[in-house]
Amino acid sequence: MNIKNIAVIGAGMMGKMVAFVFASKYEVGVYDIAPQNLIESIREATKELITEAVLTPEDVEKRLSRIQFTTNINDKLIADSDLLIEAVFEDMQLKQKIFAQLEEICRPDCIFCTNTSVMSPSEISKDLKYRERFAATHFWNPAHLIPLVEVVMSDATSEDVAQLLMDILTEVGKKPVLCKKDVPGFVANRLQHALWREAIYMVENGIADAKTVDDACKYGPGLRWPVLGPMENSDLVGIELTLSIHDYVLKALADNHEPSYMLQEMIDKGALGMKTGKGWQTWSPEQIAKLTTGLREYLVKCQKEFDL
Repeated sequence: MNIKNIAVIGAGMMGKMVAFVFASKYEVGVYDIAPQNLIESIREATKELITEAVLTPEDVEKRLSRIQFTTNINDKLIADSDLLIEAVFEDMQLKQKIFAQLEEICRPDCIFCTNTSVMSPSEISKDLKYRERFAATHFWNPAHLIPLVEVVMSDATSEDVAQLLMDILTEVGKKPVLCKKDVPGFVANRLQHALWREAIYMVENGIADAKTVDDACKYGPGLRWPVLGPMENSDLVGIELTLSIHDYVLKALADNHEPSYMLQEMIDKGALGMKTGKGWQTWSPEQIAKLTTGLREYLVKCQKEFDL
């Protein structure tokens, strides 16, 4: 299928930057129920890319010229799209309702994608007529700075559609990975929360405090992760050593299937993380600003490293 026009449903934090990503190569129509100055909002969000010389002002403006906004879901920007990405709230009924409506508006061969981090694409698409053209495309926030996009096949997604999405995402500078089965957490979140489970277990059992756990990741194995994934690491050290280590250590790792009791205790005490200034650690406004600013600066610099 020849993809020319792309539509994004929802112009929130994720949707508008997903549109910016695709506008590097394609004409993009964006729909939202609320009128807004979408172009200026994206321009503001991409200033740091210009400051760090990742993109020139001309590059940004060229992309913005390819983006059009509408509050009419029946607009030709939506109806004539070849590929459509939904980026609304994480609400199952809302997503199902929108796709049912879109199926009446768009062509039968328009590829439908849901940008969800947790919800099953099989369930979202269960009542659609053309389920083989539906998949999840999980962009990570911020969508224009995180290279990863997970393409998740539903129980009906065709392999041709999955491959086409992988190709298009690669074309616009992302690093797509294919999740062949619709499982909770897809690929990256399963890995992330397996690590979080072990991290919380160690704090819960007095093995280490929260800062120690974070430092152990940031200044140890975390430094290798951008160039050395877990399977590559296993090959590097050797399969025999991997087996030997696992035979010794796996039985001692956390294997709980329920959240730690500490999470509910913290919630009951109002320790909700950075938004309340207290979570696993205590956070001042200055510390929060330093961390969040530092993260974005790091992600912008990674654009150069990954040559995106």
